[in-house]
Amino acid sequence: MLGGGVSRISQHFRECDLHFHVPFTFTFTYSASPTFHTPSSPRIAITATANRTRSFATPSKSSGEIPLLFDSFSQQEDEREILSDGRSAVAGGIVALGKFDALHIGHRELAIQASRAGPPFLLSFVGMAKVLGWEPRAPVVAKCDRRRVLSSWVSYCCNMVPEEFQVQFSSVRHLSPRQFVEKLAKELSVRGVVAGENYRFGYKAAGDALELVKLCEEYGMEAYIIKSVMDKNRCSVDMNSVANSKERGQVSSTRVREALAVGDMRYVSELLGRPHRLILMATDQERFSTGQYKVSAPRSCLLNLAPKEGLYEKCSLFLDQENVVQCRVVIDSKFVHIETDYGGLGDFFGSLNLQFLHIEFGDSCT
Repeated sequence: MLGGGVSRISQHFRECDLHFHVPFTFTFTYSASPTFHTPSSPRIAITATANRTRSFATPSKSSGEIPLLFDSFSQQEDEREILSDGRSAVAGGIVALGKFDALHIGHRELAIQASRAGPPFLLSFVGMAKVLGWEPRAPVVAKCDRRRVLSSWVSYCCNMVPEEFQVQFSSVRHLSPRQFVEKLAKELSVRGVVAGENYRFGYKAAGDALELVKLCEEYGMEAYIIKSVMDKNRCSVDMNSVANSKERGQVSSTRVREALAVGDMRYVSELLGRPHRLILMATDQERFSTGQYKVSAPRSCLLNLAPKEGLYEKCSLFLDQENVVQCRVVIDSKFVHIETDYGGLGDFFGSLNLQFLHIEFGDSCT
């Protein structure tokens, strides 16, 4: 087993629950023509292009067929740390470093740059909240929905679906910047890393992006440093708390959470690069209540972060892979209510005994 408790995220999640992770807080970065720093010339700017010759890992579905994950929960979870040939699961790959809670457009840009250099991985750290005694909070993206989101990036990422890879925070908490890079090089055998210009790493965030480039050069790895994805769109949300923070205007998971907190779904969609999808799961204790035109679910069924209480128009209810119903969503302190003009909801739910609700929000603001 690899030192440090490393685990690979499988292509499909067997369960979707509230056991989410809170990785390091990193800054995510972007540039339309990014500056890449390579081991051979860490201070020379190179214009990146996607016109490399390589074999692409083609996903099982075409780029136009994004899995909804209605049938993925019975898939066996693959948590192998070492592949059958003895290599780590990320060996030879390019890892993007950061906190990937929201999977927003800044995170996507990191994956894009990683895919231009090799097989892309998102490397994050789990167990930080438990180690540091933080209160857990609901994820922006449900655990079982992450594969669908990453699959939607395939057309951006050289026809590859970025894989997720996690390292236990407790195993790297006290590593110096050099020890951390050594872990990437020797234990995980990665070929290169992608990080933002404001990236900090190592014990007490002692290392910065320049040190990352220097250390990667020493250990024979590529290092790609890119500029921040800035939030240039009009924002109706009071973001003073964000604007005055260390984020300084870049797209961030904090901005997504604050936009959800005020119900500005148009702004949420801009930050995510897609509509926000809410997922609820029925249990033996908490079931969905269905009528011909309405479905209600207790908030305890939520698997990810909901927007603020209120009415949301122009939403979509995904009943299965093929059936999508336009709806209105009413969120109150105890329930999520889905209302539609379609009169067959009760019959549909009665015949299939659905366990999951997938709700996508339009751009309407409450």
